[in-house]
Amino acid sequence: MNYMEFGWLKWTGLMLAMLRGLGGAIGEGSPQFTAMFVFGDSLIDPGNNNYLRSLAKANYLPYGVDFYQGPSGRFCNGRTVIDYLGDLLGIPALPAYANPFATEKSTFRGVNYASAAGGILEETGQNLGERFSLSQQVQNLEGTLSQLKSLMEDDEEELSSYLAKALVIMALGSNDYINNYLQPSFYTTSSVYTPKDYADLLIKRYTRQILAVHSLGLRKFLVGGIGPLGCIPNQLATDVPPSGKCVSFTNDIVGMFNDRLISLVDELNSKYNGSVFAYGNIYGGVTDILNNAKAYGFSVVDKACCGIGRNRGQITCLPLSVPCTNRSQYVFWDAFHPTQAVHQILAKGAYSGTTSACYPLNLQQMAQL
Repeated sequence: MNYMEFGWLKWTGLMLAMLRGLGGAIGEGSPQFTAMFVFGDSLIDPGNNNYLRSLAKANYLPYGVDFYQGPSGRFCNGRTVIDYLGDLLGIPALPAYANPFATEKSTFRGVNYASAAGGILEETGQNLGERFSLSQQVQNLEGTLSQLKSLMEDDEEELSSYLAKALVIMALGSNDYINNYLQPSFYTTSSVYTPKDYADLLIKRYTRQILAVHSLGLRKFLVGGIGPLGCIPNQLATDVPPSGKCVSFTNDIVGMFNDRLISLVDELNSKYNGSVFAYGNIYGGVTDILNNAKAYGFSVVDKACCGIGRNRGQITCLPLSVPCTNRSQYVFWDAFHPTQAVHQILAKGAYSGTTSACYPLNLQQMAQL
């Protein structure tokens, strides 16, 4: 994308023009952050893998059956937590980094770098083909910021202010278990590392990339934990769990990672004055939904809405397959991913929930700092 052609525009003038043009999309209020930069995996991939040589794609029906753009590449029946957070924060839908048709105006409010099968470790997901690992996603951010700097006519002060008021969302780690540690036929990690050592390895690598983003001038971070992977249809389709139970081993090892991530958030908040880090408790949020399904409006918690085999979790949603009709009553859309109804609940928790949902503060509070 060529930002240089816009170099003659002053930053303030372009911002005002954008707000006028996007007023209908973002509502009456001003955006609560200058931009939102997203790093993650298939849970929040908006379609980056559409442009990669990957087996992990969702650019076909029935994916997107409830999404206004149809099958965009989102691994969901509709919108993801990022889409819902955009609404709550007054930020328009973020473009996928790899989308060659993304406009300069659309990237001004941020970019989504998330990539299905991507993980914290470089090798994670390699059995599914190309994907953007976390380190590659951070490199992609560097390219974006270089373009923004040119757009701002190399005004370092303007760029610094813009980045300090932007929001970074990072949510990775699921694939480092589902498409790495828990697949011994493809990866050796489970024979090399104990669950505790593996969690330590992931956090060490994660910290390195979080600080790399921080070093670029970004100061507000929401880091999402891993959900209860032992409860997804893919895991329930194995012979391991008894009927009606989740795979406790999977949830236990994921819990080790989440505990360390919470500690990391505390450490970063104490070490980096002027910056703020929050932990998004996805594990707790999804677990609460599963345990109190009826209160949330769900009636099916152990089967996917779309898929084949036991719990519809042995083979994921194939092209043109027929999904369930009562999608709003399902927690899980396919073998690995939740429905948009769950995404919306998680977004509300991150935005305005208590510390049990977003620790030590939520995004609404973070935006006021």
